[in-house]
Amino acid sequence: MDNQKVGYGIIGAGAIAGIHAKVLNMLDNSCLVAVYDKIPAAAERLAKEYNCRAYTKFEDFLADSQIQAVTIATPSGLHGAMAIPAAKAGKHVFCEKPLDITLEKADAIIKACDDNGVLLSPVFQSRFTRAVCMVKDAMRRGRFGRMVLASAQVRWFRSADYYSASDWRGTWHMDGGGALMNQSIHAIDMLLYINGAPEEVFAFAGTLSHSIEVEDNLCAAIKYRNGSFGTIEVSTSCAPGFPRRIEFSGSEGTVAFEEDKITRWEFVKKLPEDENVFTEQSREIDAAGGRTPMGIDITGHRLQLQDLSDAILNHREPKLNGREGRRAVELICGIYESARTGKPYFFERP
Repeated sequence: MDNQKVGYGIIGAGAIAGIHAKVLNMLDNSCLVAVYDKIPAAAERLAKEYNCRAYTKFEDFLADSQIQAVTIATPSGLHGAMAIPAAKAGKHVFCEKPLDITLEKADAIIKACDDNGVLLSPVFQSRFTRAVCMVKDAMRRGRFGRMVLASAQVRWFRSADYYSASDWRGTWHMDGGGALMNQSIHAIDMLLYINGAPEEVFAFAGTLSHSIEVEDNLCAAIKYRNGSFGTIEVSTSCAPGFPRRIEFSGSEGTVAFEEDKITRWEFVKKLPEDENVFTEQSREIDAAGGRTPMGIDITGHRLQLQDLSDAILNHREPKLNGREGRRAVELICGIYESARTGKPYFFERP
């Protein structure tokens, strides 16, 4: 194997694994070595499609010396069960969202990676898009002035068949939650990444249109540590499904996204580069994610996997590490606790 490429093994052979495999075959610093799934037909199907080895025994997969890193594409509640043995086997870890479904499990993954000297990069691919990078830069430069509001709206739709087709979706023990944990965690991450840590939340949650044990609708009010406020609305009941919307407003300007495209960019103090914001993007907004589980643009996955491979080859931290991935899990768990108790949830300061 080329010493300038990181060899990857994919854990799990479901739908998102195909995205990982496709991206790895596109990168010049990565290659796909093998795939593991306990279901032989699934492992063999993906391995055949991408011309790599198939494993049905996890121990044999982890013993493959050509696998330097793994991508985890299993149900959410199994992330820790896959990531911790992989870290102990000396494999770097690229883990689909969420890092795991409880803070305790997320912390155990982070500790295992730290203890074994391997890198951990949880998947929040939206951070790597051009639009998000532009907004983050504007925040760093103080263009928003005093932040006042930072809110997210995820009015998506998932059919009854979406939940019934899987024995883990819509369950607490494997999905870790519903519309918030599964469908909206990327929006939560973007709120935290751009506006900063939460101070407190108060939430309502309910199961209004599906026969599942977790919420399909939730609304929360949030106060951030920087003094700003916001709302978080999430749903899998809003037919036919609409683009995710995130908006940041300050005393000096406002920016809004629909999916990963900027739809509003207005600042009191205008700069020459502001004129190029909209011309650098496609004018069309794809609502696919709101209507189908696999309505995913692979650009963010490509950029994040490329960064992790570069970090492995050059012995540096990835741009997005395990502790960053933990933040969204912490906020989501706090929101669920508020909805459960009917009381505000206060976050501890570091």
